[in-house]
Amino acid sequence: MKTKTRFLNYFLVLIEFTVQEALSCLFPVLIFATLAISKLVSIPYLPRYDFIFIVCLLIQIAFIMTKFETKKEFLMICIFHLIGLILEIFKVRMGSWSYPEHSYLKIMDVPIYSGFMYASVGSYICQAWKRMHIQLLNYPNPIVVLLFGSLIYLNFFTHHYFYDLRWLFILILPFIFFKTTVQFKVKTTILRMHLVLSFFLIGLFIWIAENIATFFGAWKYPDQHAHWQIVHVGKISSWFLLVIVSFIIVAFSQKITHNQTHEVSSSR
Repeated sequence: MKTKTRFLNYFLVLIEFTVQEALSCLFPVLIFATLAISKLVSIPYLPRYDFIFIVCLLIQIAFIMTKFETKKEFLMICIFHLIGLILEIFKVRMGSWSYPEHSYLKIMDVPIYSGFMYASVGSYICQAWKRMHIQLLNYPNPIVVLLFGSLIYLNFFTHHYFYDLRWLFILILPFIFFKTTVQFKVKTTILRMHLVLSFFLIGLFIWIAENIATFFGAWKYPDQHAHWQIVHVGKISSWFLLVIVSFIIVAFSQKITHNQTHEVSSSR
């Protein structure tokens, strides 16, 4: 009887976790739905990329009006959009990928909607943080973390002219966050996961989502122009690092400090 009760509790926790994850992913899911619809249906005189941008904007307005998203979270979305758009402009100029379709709302060959693809990652982290009451145990010195995140972001630009340091950052990562654990609550159950593992899992799922996005023509890599093919697995490392940058920004906005997280850890 006890075994059945325990199994039922685990099952209910899993269901609740799935529901909260689905709600946290609502913005990226709606973006993918828009990509799919825009692939199948065309609106006269309205370019596809511009249609996607308008829908993304309407989604954000709806989130604010329904209080699904707070004003602070919306500001975070705007920051992620700007960071993503800057990176997109640079990468397209360097020929890493392209947006071949016509659009009125383009900046240097990059449709404005592309920033929402990065903002959707930030939206997921913000929503998950709020919904599952995330706490970081034994978080490193925020100044060190911010510097590390800045170097990771900078490397996305400089590796075109200098050495690609991504693998060096990945090797350093466990030493910076070797004690850091993510604590989150599902119903009344407290769960924990090592922060580095969470980075990898999120990056992996984003890579899977990227395959879906490129299939629907959100953008194209050079080897996808003739026909669609799976995105190279090496891109997982890129998303892994971008997740770290995104997480650091959200953690900073939550006013996470070295002392606060140690106090939480010692009180458990």
